[in-house]
Amino acid sequence: MFHAFFPRPKWFFLSFAMWASACVAMWYGFAADLAVHFPGAHAAQATGDSAGSDLWQYAYMFMAYLAFVVPWSLSRKQPWARWSVLGSALIVFITWFQVEVSVMLNEWYGGFYDLIQNALSKPGSIRAADYFHELATVAWIIMTAVAVAVFNRFFVSHYVFRWRTAMTAHYTAHWQRVRHIEGASQRIQEDTMRFASIVESLGVSFLESVMTLIAFLPILWVLSAQVSELPLIGEVPHALVFVAIVWSVFGTALLGLAGIRLPGLEFGNQRVEAAYRKELVMGEDHAHRAHPETLSELFTRVRSNYFRLYFHYLYFNVVRYGYINIGQFVPLIALAPSIVAGAFTLGVMQRILNAFNQVESSFQYLVNSWTTIVELLSIYKRLRSFEAAIAGQPLPGIELTAEVALAPDGGR
Repeated sequence: MFHAFFPRPKWFFLSFAMWASACVAMWYGFAADLAVHFPGAHAAQATGDSAGSDLWQYAYMFMAYLAFVVPWSLSRKQPWARWSVLGSALIVFITWFQVEVSVMLNEWYGGFYDLIQNALSKPGSIRAADYFHELATVAWIIMTAVAVAVFNRFFVSHYVFRWRTAMTAHYTAHWQRVRHIEGASQRIQEDTMRFASIVESLGVSFLESVMTLIAFLPILWVLSAQVSELPLIGEVPHALVFVAIVWSVFGTALLGLAGIRLPGLEFGNQRVEAAYRKELVMGEDHAHRAHPETLSELFTRVRSNYFRLYFHYLYFNVVRYGYINIGQFVPLIALAPSIVAGAFTLGVMQRILNAFNQVESSFQYLVNSWTTIVELLSIYKRLRSFEAAIAGQPLPGIELTAEVALAPDGGR
């Protein structure tokens, strides 16, 4: 699954995590302060412009990227190294850029809502031209974000298909070893694409969550200084950070417990669907196959598995949607004493709510991605059987259990 596309996957991902952590630590430790020595920094400081600092940040990231990407992209043992390494690097950069756009929008909303508050509290103090000028300042941010998002989706589509191509070539080269596995054709034709697409999506979501946390946690930490009291609890230093962490950990544990059986059920669902589809395909070429009685028996298994899956998703979704909807009001409840006391302006409140939601969403990565993770786990189990068959290892236990369930006599 990974060896077909990435050079030495375990070392590649481990080295990326270590290098990225080191670069972030160096940036916040001392590298950010070096912006004063960057060309144009002094002129920018004199005018109050942050362009010099921003250019230094991009230059720092460019050097960090080169130091990591160049050695890995030159791997001769992996023909897909340039696509996997350079493509992954580009996706990571775009993800970081989109997080930076969110930070810029958060700052803009603070000033914009303060403008609205002044206009509403003091009629006539704000001209229509001032209002529309403030709206116009955000246009370039939105246009840039849209252009980057469109390019990102186009590139990711090609990236995922290249990954699928690499896996397909790898598995078809060992077709004689894997052809006996139930639904082998579907696993190569469909599961490879789904696996690559889901892993890319979850990986980007995880990186976005980490980057968002790095960007917004300091903002929320500073803004929390204006919210020192929580309902029923009283004074808590940096209260909003405390609330975001506790609420997110609670939700992750709650949904993990509620959905613990779903991966196995999704895997079983793919198995019974594959058996039913295979009989139909065989019936197209052989008259003695796909008899109504056989199809009825196979479809009964499909129906039973779906009904069982629906039941378990029923209570899982009760927990999931209940948690998500209640979570919308958690920051408003936490801010209640400060709102009543008039401790901040509407613009500051908007920045606090947005930063809280960003931090909370980052901590809730597993909550937001749980159903996708369940689907990925079922696909991983299916492709893992290919890996075992190619390596000459025994099939995973869940495959053997499924074989018994699919036997005509129920395994008796």
